[in-house]
Amino acid sequence: MGADERYARFLRERREEILGRIAEAAARAGRDSDEIEAIAVSKTVGPDEVLLARRAGWRLFGENRPQELGRKLEALGQLPEMADARFDMIGNLQKNKINQVIGRVALIHSISSAHLAEAVSSRSAQRGLVSNVLLEVNVSGEASKSGFAPDELRACVEGVVSLPGIRVLGLMTMAPAGSADAARRTFSGLRELAEELRARTGLALGTLSCGMSDDFQIAVEEGSTLVRLGRCVFDQGYALS
Repeated sequence: MGADERYARFLRERREEILGRIAEAAARAGRDSDEIEAIAVSKTVGPDEVLLARRAGWRLFGENRPQELGRKLEALGQLPEMADARFDMIGNLQKNKINQVIGRVALIHSISSAHLAEAVSSRSAQRGLVSNVLLEVNVSGEASKSGFAPDELRACVEGVVSLPGIRVLGLMTMAPAGSADAARRTFSGLRELAEELRARTGLALGTLSCGMSDDFQIAVEEGSTLVRLGRCVFDQGYALS
């Protein structure tokens, strides 16, 4: 068996293992695992690995740099096997990169401020587009993380969700590394904030993007509908806990 065949086998087997962990976590929380999507964060691998991942059953992919997103789309966009694949923008989005992203991704996870929301709204409307977005919230309050502070979002949410050119589908957050308890507090805090904002805005806000390789099972238990998985999908040296 060649290296590509071994890696393809790893991707298939690891995907089944991940989906099993998601199902177990959902069952613990009394949830239906069909409510939860997993996105393969492909930012550290090349187009060849993405194609192998698609053949292994992954359909949703996440990129964090517009130029790398463009490289992947250029290499893979015309392949029949990728026809139903979806790419999302999950990383920090600079205003001067907006035009490289809108119209090319299904969902932007990282609208981290009212100013960025306004910029994406304006650029999308100028091009006759409506961009699906999530509002990134710094639930944990870590200085190193971007996103709306919860009280900041409470103060401006009506204005943000009413902007033309964007459709707010939900919220996104990242948990502190290395602490299961802190991760649980962060994810439950996002869920509770979403419930509050649903009541205020009347929007469904049905997408909660939270949980990564080290903490996705906790995220599922706390209400995540979309987990962002990179290392545990693509890294053969990564051991699922």
